[in-house]
Amino acid sequence: MPFDANKIADTIIALSLERGSEITNLKLQKLLYYAQAWNLAFTGKPLFIESVEAWVHGPVVPTVFRRFRDYRWRTINSPVVPCEDDSVRKLAAAVLDAYGKFDATQLERLTHHESPWREARHGLDPDESSRAIIPHSAMRDYYGKRIATADGG
Repeated sequence: MPFDANKIADTIIALSLERGSEITNLKLQKLLYYAQAWNLAFTGKPLFIESVEAWVHGPVVPTVFRRFRDYRWRTINSPVVPCEDDSVRKLAAAVLDAYGKFDATQLERLTHHESPWREARHGLDPDESSRAIIPHSAMRDYYGKRIATADGG
């Protein structure tokens, strides 16, 4: 059963802080996207129930974005309650291992070069607002192919 995206966000924030890494709302949005995408690639199931939308600055989970909106470009220092589920913590840690070293702008550029975000925004100007949903199937297929390539398949 999928989790609430805010619970996944809390877990990512808590693990980032434990590692001494700062996290902004923009960076959090990209890390949430990667957590969802890789979970879909590995398990075929969504990690959280909310949709990911293809906004101008990359993938965004609107409910989580609104929750941390007031931080703007500053570090999130809100009290959080991370998920107790071990598989969620492991996935969040793996996402941070892979993507945590990048800042928000680098993650934005990375997502802009990947097909799930690009295809969801097909036909839109670069600075055009959008609520287009990035389909689970697009994430699963794109990242699933990356797993197959890494495995030599």
